[in-house]
Amino acid sequence: MNPKLLLFFLLFLLQTTGNAQVLLSGRVLDEKNRPLPGVNVYIKGSFDGSSTDTEGKFSFTTSEKGTQLIVFSMMGFSSQEQVITLGEKEVSLPDVFLGEEFNQLNAVTISAGAIEASDEKKSVILRPLDIVTTPSAMGDIVGAFQTLPGTSTVGNDGRLFVRGGDASEVGIYIDGMRVGNAYGTTAGNVPTRTRFNPNLFKGTFFSTGGYSAEYGQALSSALALNTKDLAIRSQGDLSVMSVGGGYSHTLANEKRSLTVSGNIFDLKPYQNLVKQDFDWERAPYGVDLEVAAQQKTAKGGLWKILARTEKGGMELWQAQPGIEGRGVLIDLTNTYSYAQTNWRKAYQSGWSLFAGLSYSHNTDLINLDGVNLKRTNQLTHGKFSAVYDFTEKISANNGVEYFRNDYQEALVLEGFKRNFGENQLYLYSEWDLYLSQNLVFRGGFRAGTSTLADQNWLDPRASLAYKISENGTLSLATGRFQQMPPENFRVLNPALQNTVSEHLILNYLYQKEGRTFRAEAFHKSYDKLIRFEGIPQNPQNLRNEGEGFARGFDVFFRDRETLKNTDYWVTYSFVDSKRSFNQFTTQVQPDFAPRHNLSVVVKHFVVPMKSQLGLSWSFNDGLTYTDPNLPGEMNSKTGTFQNLSLSWSYLPRPNLIIHGAVTNVLGHENIFGYSFAQNPNEQGQFESLPIGQGAPRFLFLGIFFTISKDKNANQLNNL
Repeated sequence: MNPKLLLFFLLFLLQTTGNAQVLLSGRVLDEKNRPLPGVNVYIKGSFDGSSTDTEGKFSFTTSEKGTQLIVFSMMGFSSQEQVITLGEKEVSLPDVFLGEEFNQLNAVTISAGAIEASDEKKSVILRPLDIVTTPSAMGDIVGAFQTLPGTSTVGNDGRLFVRGGDASEVGIYIDGMRVGNAYGTTAGNVPTRTRFNPNLFKGTFFSTGGYSAEYGQALSSALALNTKDLAIRSQGDLSVMSVGGGYSHTLANEKRSLTVSGNIFDLKPYQNLVKQDFDWERAPYGVDLEVAAQQKTAKGGLWKILARTEKGGMELWQAQPGIEGRGVLIDLTNTYSYAQTNWRKAYQSGWSLFAGLSYSHNTDLINLDGVNLKRTNQLTHGKFSAVYDFTEKISANNGVEYFRNDYQEALVLEGFKRNFGENQLYLYSEWDLYLSQNLVFRGGFRAGTSTLADQNWLDPRASLAYKISENGTLSLATGRFQQMPPENFRVLNPALQNTVSEHLILNYLYQKEGRTFRAEAFHKSYDKLIRFEGIPQNPQNLRNEGEGFARGFDVFFRDRETLKNTDYWVTYSFVDSKRSFNQFTTQVQPDFAPRHNLSVVVKHFVVPMKSQLGLSWSFNDGLTYTDPNLPGEMNSKTGTFQNLSLSWSYLPRPNLIIHGAVTNVLGHENIFGYSFAQNPNEQGQFESLPIGQGAPRFLFLGIFFTISKDKNANQLNNL
């Protein structure tokens, strides 16, 4: 052997034997004291280490000395580091326990009563794009949500009705702030729409019950709309429609964006072409202006501003049963303004802060057959919330809210007015505990106080979800929910207390590869509902004496995988609801709660035609009403409601969209009830007139053109 090579090996062996080896040993267990095999155990910054055996034991030698970090890591479990001191002696470590790693993408989420609708969520049920392209919705946010489980279509109203509850029992929020008068003001039996354009929003959260303690003062549901953060580009959007037109312009860079929009609509030209069943003196018209701004603040914060103002009106003759002629003339003018600002920021320390302030102002001027009524609503909402992640398994959401509500009614010519103003203060706290990757518990409360009603209350809420398979989750939610009565009742009796509802919901959710199946059973009890004598237009002796219930189930299935270029969903809801409320002395099925509700939505993209074809069909088994010619209350029922709608969206160029839609293609005669004369005729019968649709069907045509440096940009890019 080469002498130099031999000398090298001798020196190497002497050096190795000179560095004494220390034996490290121990055991690694999971949170249930079970051995964890296959855990990697090593000294950080060295090559010394090993893995645990089937009993969770490990041992290895190292020549490292002094203070060292020993690391324990295994896929699916949270890594752990320990400080050890190495000397000349053997080191036997105490048992090490590794907790299951929490992964936001794979962890179970609570789905009872909740329908997420955001591109950022794994559970995508309804996106902003779906709102625009659902044929029966005609671009209305609520119109699209009426195809989802738990909702009912009340064709002569247009608002959102959820699981046997009145539309006033649904709270609507934008970026966490309550919106006052979210629907446009309209005449009786003329359906309304939400005021806000779906292009504003990046996603929504829709609850059919059992919702978070962060949202309150709504007996049935919370609909939370979340605006976009930053616009993706500068562009202009021009729209020309059969009912009006508008223009929107956006300026954007990496740190801030500003969008200014203006729209005008007037149904008069349309109604001159298409025969109407309503007797319009002046078709509905309106104009609006909207500003939305976003600004990134220092170190990752985001500040938003949204402001909107609008004005519109209509004049309509409403025939009266038993009276000849055109009937009563209703002249309505509405002005509305809404503004809000909010700021949010997430910190590396685990804190996420939110602060917001909003203001709504609504004025209605109504001339009812020569009687001038002025009605004014104002709502101010301030909110601060703080979310803190104590660990990856424990999170708390705490907040405080303040509401100022002012309402006034006035007979202008007579100089008579009545009003009220009140302050409400709320505190809420809600905790999420991820007990494992498959089990999560949420518990909390919402406390409130009202200066006008002189009332304090505390509402507990709790939810539990268990992941029973890779794609299936079982959830349970319960809680108490309270809501002050409508303003037109409170102005007559300011001492009215909260109405109360308790929810119990069992939910199963299955999601896999573009398919969603959702089944939910529910029970709601009602207490302290408002009752009165007389008629709703002139109630007397208002009091909290009503009660009732709503129970049933709904199923939802959506599939975007089976059929190429096709997305469809099917919804069925069964609601058994009865309540003693308003002028009713017994428990009756409300006229806004049909028992059977079914909807089908299909969208198919035809590539050679550059077109998306849409179909939606809605059905319910009819609405109850009271026929004074028969004994009892809510003793009659209308025929079934049916609406088959079709749409065609054509993209001849990327920045040009031509969209057409028609509702009630088959011309089904939908009747929503009957209005009866106040007094019987000579034969002792109360004459009646049907409450129906404004026209057999509605047709819409729109052309949408985008101006941008990016020639592929269009309005759909923002949805």
